[in-house]
Amino acid sequence: MSKVLVIGAGGVGSVAVHKMAMWPDMFSQITLASRRIAKCDAIAASVKNRAGVTIATAELDADDIAATTRLIEKTGASLVVNLALPYQDLNIMEACLIAGADYLDTANYEPLDEAKFEYHWQWAYQEKFEKAGLTALLGSGFDPGVTNVFTAYIAKHHVQKMQTLDILDCNGGDHGQHFATNFNPEINIREVTAPARHWQEGRWVETPALSHKQSFDFPQVGERNMYLMYHEELESLSKHFPELTRARFWMTFGDAYLTHLSVLENIGMTSIEPILYEGQEIVPLQFLKAVLPEPSGLGETTKGKTCIGNIVSGMHEGQPKTVYLYNICDHEDCFAEVGSQAVSYTTGVPAMIGASLILDKSWRKPGVWNMEQFDPDPFMERLNKYGLPWHVTELPKALDF
Repeated sequence: MSKVLVIGAGGVGSVAVHKMAMWPDMFSQITLASRRIAKCDAIAASVKNRAGVTIATAELDADDIAATTRLIEKTGASLVVNLALPYQDLNIMEACLIAGADYLDTANYEPLDEAKFEYHWQWAYQEKFEKAGLTALLGSGFDPGVTNVFTAYIAKHHVQKMQTLDILDCNGGDHGQHFATNFNPEINIREVTAPARHWQEGRWVETPALSHKQSFDFPQVGERNMYLMYHEELESLSKHFPELTRARFWMTFGDAYLTHLSVLENIGMTSIEPILYEGQEIVPLQFLKAVLPEPSGLGETTKGKTCIGNIVSGMHEGQPKTVYLYNICDHEDCFAEVGSQAVSYTTGVPAMIGASLILDKSWRKPGVWNMEQFDPDPFMERLNKYGLPWHVTELPKALDF
């Protein structure tokens, strides 16, 4: 019996439990928990309708370590899949250590009062998880997650000596809203408005947010403007592949999105500093999140495709080589299968696959690990099998920007 506790009932949590329910031999008992049990119950009803599987639901404040511990013990879960907010990562890891459960998340820890996401807080748990004989798998989403595995796969099979890495994230979809984010608005906006950083010649180079733009012709999507950003997988990839002389992350944004974001930033609505409003302290960005469309509800109106992948240049068998490894995902196909748009799908499916590799012990090893530290082949095989097929092609030359 493989008993799993999934924490978080947003779009990613919904995709993950739908996909888990479609694989009952691997996921024999699923519990979905969130601060608002009504969201869990609605997802459970959809899972029952689409997959014919009954999943359990529970109400949980994941900031409460004792309550999380009790729920892990009550459900008998051997694995906790954390799809809640990144602020809650450390508390859930603590509960797993107490209850004796393996741990998986899709985004690294970020302090609530500072827009700074780094792995060192979670890497510090290496000895605790190792001594407990438990596995913690960090960043099992798409980026981070699949992009980490893509890098490891290229290093294993295509480019013996990697030199440059560019991760390109394109959402070519249109949800029909004036302004909305495709995942948690609070996390999305904190990420986009933070200074950009990339790895070059053994050090971090920081530039103002959204100050570097390039155009790229994405397969099945077309030409889009993409912007240099900092993304957490750069931290672990530059650490675990020290041969990289440069590592960058790019994400596409439309002009309308950037115009709305600029206005919101200029008037203070993206601030994470609390303000006093009518005698009550509120955080502007959290208030903005409350009035924006719910990302999990965008699936029905979103059309188009995403294209996310890695371009790696280096030397292979004594010759220069550049490889592009990518996935294309259709928003409407995702909605037809699990009632979700592709951004949630491309994160929820890798979470399910990472969980399966821990449960069948392919990737189970005591300690705290990033995705690229395991053999990429079984993960890549399951991407093709469970909804995220990938493509690899050789480019004539390295990127010239």
